[in-house]
Amino acid sequence: LLFLSCIFQMDTTQESYLDLFPLDAIVYLTPDSENVLEDIDPNKVYVLGGLVDESIHKKLTLQRAQEQSLQTARLPIREYMVKTVNTKNYHSETLAINQVFDVLSTYYETRSWPAALKAGVSSGKGYVLPDIVK
Repeated sequence: LLFLSCIFQMDTTQESYLDLFPLDAIVYLTPDSENVLEDIDPNKVYVLGGLVDESIHKKLTLQRAQEQSLQTARLPIREYMVKTVNTKNYHSETLAINQVFDVLSTYYETRSWPAALKAGVSSGKGYVLPDIVK
């Protein structure tokens, strides 16, 4: 389990985040959430859920968060980026944990979602910033 708190203090533990933090302080980040992460709250703990194969386990992280009565949020990819034409017609808002961390840490430093998404979302995901579209 990897969780981020405050100014991106990173810890690993065998303990459950449910035992370490109050439920109302936990935000489970999942690409399937209807809630858009608009800003980072230093009083919240952000859980980065991770899976090996997104096609088999669609919405698993969202279901887990809902079962635990946790707040959920997703990165604002579709709010700031556009789908780009690609040969595979592939578009995914699911990122690897290191990419999510890059987005969050860049946003924290810059307070700019475009800069943060540019830092963490590779063009291989099928999304680009509007000014990159030609």
